[in-house]
Amino acid sequence: MGESENGKSRTIKIALAGNPNAGKTTIFNNLTGMHQHVGNYPGVTVEKKEGFLHYKGYDFVIVDLPGIYGLSAHSLDEIVARNYIVEEKPDVVIDVLDASNLERNFYLAVQLLELNVPLILALNMADMAKKKGMKINKERLSALTGVPIVLTVATRQVAMNDLLDAAIKLVESKAVPMRSRIHYGREVDRQIEIVMQFIKRAPEIARLYPPRWLAIKLLEQDAVVIQTISEKPQGKLLLEAAGKSSALLKALFKEDPETLIAERRYGFISGACDEAVTLDYERRHDVSDMIDTILLNRLLGLPIFLALIWLVFRFVFWASAPFERGIEYLFILLGRGVGSLFSPESPARSLIVEGVIGGVGSVLVFIPVIYILFFILSFLEDSGYLARSAFLMDKFMHKIGLHGRSFIPMLLGFGCSLPAIMATRSIEDEKDRLATMLAVPFMSCGARLPIYVLFIGAFFPEHQAGNVLFIIYLVGIAVGIAMAWFLRRFLLKGPTAPFVMELPPYRIPTMKAMLIHVWERGYLYLQKAGTVILAGCVIMWFLSHLPWQSPQIENPNWETTRLERSYAGKLGKAIMPVFHPAGLYDWRLGVGFVGGFFAKEIVVSTLGTLYAVGEGGGEKNPSLRSALQNARKADGSPLYAPLSALAAMIFSLLYIPCISTVAIIRRESNSWRWPAFAVVHTIVTAWVVAVIVFQAGRLLGLG
Repeated sequence: MGESENGKSRTIKIALAGNPNAGKTTIFNNLTGMHQHVGNYPGVTVEKKEGFLHYKGYDFVIVDLPGIYGLSAHSLDEIVARNYIVEEKPDVVIDVLDASNLERNFYLAVQLLELNVPLILALNMADMAKKKGMKINKERLSALTGVPIVLTVATRQVAMNDLLDAAIKLVESKAVPMRSRIHYGREVDRQIEIVMQFIKRAPEIARLYPPRWLAIKLLEQDAVVIQTISEKPQGKLLLEAAGKSSALLKALFKEDPETLIAERRYGFISGACDEAVTLDYERRHDVSDMIDTILLNRLLGLPIFLALIWLVFRFVFWASAPFERGIEYLFILLGRGVGSLFSPESPARSLIVEGVIGGVGSVLVFIPVIYILFFILSFLEDSGYLARSAFLMDKFMHKIGLHGRSFIPMLLGFGCSLPAIMATRSIEDEKDRLATMLAVPFMSCGARLPIYVLFIGAFFPEHQAGNVLFIIYLVGIAVGIAMAWFLRRFLLKGPTAPFVMELPPYRIPTMKAMLIHVWERGYLYLQKAGTVILAGCVIMWFLSHLPWQSPQIENPNWETTRLERSYAGKLGKAIMPVFHPAGLYDWRLGVGFVGGFFAKEIVVSTLGTLYAVGEGGGEKNPSLRSALQNARKADGSPLYAPLSALAAMIFSLLYIPCISTVAIIRRESNSWRWPAFAVVHTIVTAWVVAVIVFQAGRLLGLG
């Protein structure tokens, strides 16, 4: 904590911890608003979110830790959160609990009590607890635990300042808090004391962790803690002593010490809740239960889910169409206006108008689709409905060797493959995790959406647009699930881990939270358009103009001839014969597929640049869609038809993930074997499925 000139502390660092779906991130957004920074924790790919605010003379730095159920070493998220609290030593830890499910959420709080960190408990969703007939005596609960307690309602921003006031009071207080010590039974407590004596004899180790917490972790045989201690002087002696104590407890109770300690924690939780929580009436069914009788119905649940997603896509196309046309028209005007500042033959005019404006503009025109889709998905996620999709899919997923939790990263893949692959860390079984990680790239990320919107808008009637997009997404899910089945059946054999998932209560998301989520995701899209895609457009312009050729004014087809002789033309013509069985003959699309390895949006920006170049700045064909519609083969027949457009979208959906996704797979799997496998199998799968779709469509007369 930083200090001012008069010695008074002026900076407070707060770590926000809590179970998933407890409202932790909503509190984070309420406190920090748009003053946030997103990065990664050092050495790992876990996302780190920091926010900042100024309140009552203090500068607060608030860190939103990953959502976790405990401080064990069972998942990377738990290890990262624990290491941050232990090593970074924040001034205050605020544990956010779902007050309406207090006993379930209290397990993490108990482990934080064991760590003896400066702790505040935020009992969130206090309004829902009240509706359930629960009356929480926070003074009594505070006395039992020895920590301040604040009742909050994050969705309505209730008691946000109270949390900050409690943090200031905790930091300014000089008194050592009287914490409740959890007793694990006479014999377990005795072994904890024995191990603590060995810890005290090793000062270097004692400085790393609170001694009692470290003793408990060593008795639980925590792998990460054991690895850390083994590298320290006197570590071997301490581990031998802890191993003997752990073995003794196992022999006495016929149970692992970890199980014994967990049972005592739950006993403390049960007793504390009995003391501090009363029920005004017996609650037989709450609103969430009643809704779930329909939405999680064995027969109706999955059809309702599919129908809802279908309606989402229909709505997205309908709502975004006017905005797309407006943005498209603005870029046409911008291109003409900027072009008028240069001579018609100027290379600078061509680079700016055709390369930059034509390329980047062809991607930015789809911003309305991206934002509207992300807004709706954010609503479904924050409402608690998307978590239930994993429950709906659990029975089916078991048949392919996975469980319902694997479906959550797949759904997150609809936004971006990077956080989706990082979300697989919540899957404890390594084989399940790898299979899910390699299936995620088949989910249709937001970067692919401009490709679909381009081809659907050009070759399908408006009333069919939502249906076609729905089919594309279903194909991605089906292929991803098929790949997971193949991996678990042949390459990653092993039993399926059991699946237990807590379903969060339904709630109405706040507009502020949804707008922040949409802005975070949409900003990344805009950022990519201004960096990676812009660079791709410039590179593509040079590839389409080099080697430099003298103009042949007498040749009316000179622009097309020159373009085909360029490096881009040669690359595209070398690639495209491979795609002929899928009905694809446009060499420009082949160049786009290559660029799509760096970012999928580059497929569209490449087409925008190359078609603008071929048509003299896009003035003959004012939109990329019309350029595709008018594109012709050498014999005068159309380059594209609805069936070939569908094959192009299928290949774009399934082929090689972007380079960032490959890098994430490398980091998460800690091996080059799996990202190399991902590159090869996605290309092969994409080509095979695209060919099957096109050839089957021809046989059925759908060409």
